[in-house]
Amino acid sequence: MIIVTGGAGFIGSAVVWYLNRQGIDDVIIVDNLGTSAKWRNLVNRRYVDYVHKDVFLERVRNNTIDYTVDAVIHMGACSSTTERNADYLVENNYRYSMILARWALDRGIRFIYASSAATYGDGSQGFSDDDEVTERLEPINMYGYSKQMFDLWVLRNKLQEACAGLKFFNVYGPNEYHKGDMKSVVHKAVHEIEETGEMRLFRSYRREYGDGEQRRDFVYVKDCVSIIGELLENGSRNGIFNVGTGRARTWNDLVTAVCRAMKREPNMRYIEMPEQIREQYQYYTEAVMDKLQSMGSAGIRYSLEDGIEDYVGSYLMGGERCLER
Repeated sequence: MIIVTGGAGFIGSAVVWYLNRQGIDDVIIVDNLGTSAKWRNLVNRRYVDYVHKDVFLERVRNNTIDYTVDAVIHMGACSSTTERNADYLVENNYRYSMILARWALDRGIRFIYASSAATYGDGSQGFSDDDEVTERLEPINMYGYSKQMFDLWVLRNKLQEACAGLKFFNVYGPNEYHKGDMKSVVHKAVHEIEETGEMRLFRSYRREYGDGEQRRDFVYVKDCVSIIGELLENGSRNGIFNVGTGRARTWNDLVTAVCRAMKREPNMRYIEMPEQIREQYQYYTEAVMDKLQSMGSAGIRYSLEDGIEDYVGSYLMGGERCLER
């Protein structure tokens, strides 16, 4: 049995999609559906059971899970970079992860978890996933810090050789529709361009970057879950790894690719960035992918243009669709 926490969410439901395509249906989905629309991500999926995340944690604590678990793919977390409740983030992203990891690893269960590129903060320490760099990182928002806390716990307890952590960079793709303000700019751009004929982007406040020339490492969710699949099949590939394309691209590049996928001419308008986020804004991110590639990973298959073409053409245009059966 494979447990996928956050299994109704964006990356988690894409993991279940990947598993189903490999013929794997023995899946337990752990999540908190609440009143959100992410239940739609489960409609096309095949799985054994759904368990609320609090109920599941209680079963873990009480050791009352009565089925054989082969792997835990822990994607469940609060992923809002603007969440201000630090206690909630610590409990949800750090302590929950710590309890689950200890339970799994003590039983020899494969444990793969989601970290985040938000741990790199302003990027002044670079974007290497070397463990010595990880220990020096200073995140600039509480979400990033909650992820950093768990990475540091893994390193302090010398568990990096027993599990796999994934520092996801800017992920976009199907099944993210429910994420509100945290949806990718690709998703937002399609709807904004359809409604207004243009896409608004933040102005730059640094001389070295033109408007819309701020750079990020954008990675397609289908590549992310393929990498998770590799790690699931190869239990000896352990450590804390970056997951990105290894190539920073501009917001202008992204919007141009969206417009081309929509068969429109690019049309960008630059607006003022809210003052409350200017000090926390990342102008550049680029994953160093050497560590994962050195372990034999097939790496990234989708370029920015190819990923956007697939996402926009197959899922967003003409009515949004979730990942297919």
